[in-house]
Amino acid sequence: MRGEPSCPKCGGRVRAPGLFADSWQCDLHGTVHPLQPVLPPSVEALGVVVHRTQVPVWMPWPLPVGWLFTGVACAGDDRSGGRATAVACSGPGPLGGIGELILVAEELGVGLGARYAGLDAPDPGPYMDVEKPPQAKVLAAGRPTPLWHVSGGPVDRAVFAGEALGMWLWAVVWPERSGLLMYEELVLTDLRDAGAEIELVPCGALSPRLIEPTVP
Repeated sequence: MRGEPSCPKCGGRVRAPGLFADSWQCDLHGTVHPLQPVLPPSVEALGVVVHRTQVPVWMPWPLPVGWLFTGVACAGDDRSGGRATAVACSGPGPLGGIGELILVAEELGVGLGARYAGLDAPDPGPYMDVEKPPQAKVLAAGRPTPLWHVSGGPVDRAVFAGEALGMWLWAVVWPERSGLLMYEELVLTDLRDAGAEIELVPCGALSPRLIEPTVP
């Protein structure tokens, strides 16, 4: 696991602000909000992200039966605060086997959700047909939130996206058939509002997909 910031859009190296630029720079994507090193799952790691972020930290709560929290990541620096968060969970898939879910909240253009979704564009808009009814719905911070299927990504995952609390909300599920999980109207809690309940989150092993979404 790398211990230095990286580009949220491609995972490449970034240059810190300096003499010639007052923002983080990726050779491929220009100015970016740097993705901080992924944090292994622990209550303390969640606390670090919750206290630094400017965007929601979404988690299914309560977690589906048998599911565990498996890691968290945040894009942004000390000056700007977190501009995107990613929370990973895993557990029994609806059709058997192990399912993995990464929930991303982010500001427009950050590109972290698209990276996990396997898309080239930073935002899901071009890949969503919002003229059709949403394919899934969640309850996010107590509000019914429609999510549309996002096309154009790898066939090994199911991707949904929508808007919650003024930010993009992405749900990326592996394997693709475990996307059925999103039809169960999950209840998502913004962990910034969870208070002492955050200490009850059950933790599992770190999800390698948080570091590299293309792992088998």
